[in-house]
Amino acid sequence: MRRDTGEVSVFDARYGVYFAPGAGSGLERVCASVLGRCARTGKELAQPVLPGVEPRRSRQFGQPPRLHGLHGTLKPPIFLAEGMTEAGLLDAVALLATGRPAFELPRLRLESLGSFLALTPSAPCPELDALARACVTELDPFRRPPSAEELARRRAGGLTAGQDRLLERWGYPHVLEEFRFHLTLTDKIHDPDERRTVQSGLGALLETVVQSPVHVDEINVFRQPAPNAPFAMLAALPLAPRP
Repeated sequence: MRRDTGEVSVFDARYGVYFAPGAGSGLERVCASVLGRCARTGKELAQPVLPGVEPRRSRQFGQPPRLHGLHGTLKPPIFLAEGMTEAGLLDAVALLATGRPAFELPRLRLESLGSFLALTPSAPCPELDALARACVTELDPFRRPPSAEELARRRAGGLTAGQDRLLERWGYPHVLEEFRFHLTLTDKIHDPDERRTVQSGLGALLETVVQSPVHVDEINVFRQPAPNAPFAMLAALPLAPRP
């Protein structure tokens, strides 16, 4: 699946290589509604009312993940390097995908990662880790090196020595051995009581959909056409069939 969202300056656009829940799946439907937007279709969605949470507040803590769309990062967003093209990136992702078989994620669970809430696998998944590693390393020729300002911004949050080495080499500190797959559902919620209230409401909302198996049978490329614009799904590229 490829979508054309109009004319885009390749210089300004960013591209993320992601996993997104299957089209029309319960997981996509419920989680996209939590964010208030579907990155696959571009449509704004009504957010569910969570017990004890004002709708205005739900909109606030959903704003940053709504901009990025529902996804689990495999290769963090990049600007294209000089001489690289969008078509070339899509062809490279398609080739990478065809060389790796589809697989199933361990059951997802809702947890607090620092002060934000996300769905994470309940057990290690070597196939997922290997896919993310391949996306980071094999697609790296397409990545424009980060600017000094971007490096400074990421370092300002506090990095370990290992994370700083990853930032220097791969343009992002949370890849390879620092990779932790997650589907972000909220921004930071600093108040612990409010975070527990939101987690309880989201847990009840997600209880049924997280029971179903999550099949990873495609890689998704998202595009952000300009700074502060929402990311939208550009392509869904199939993995090889399961053996």
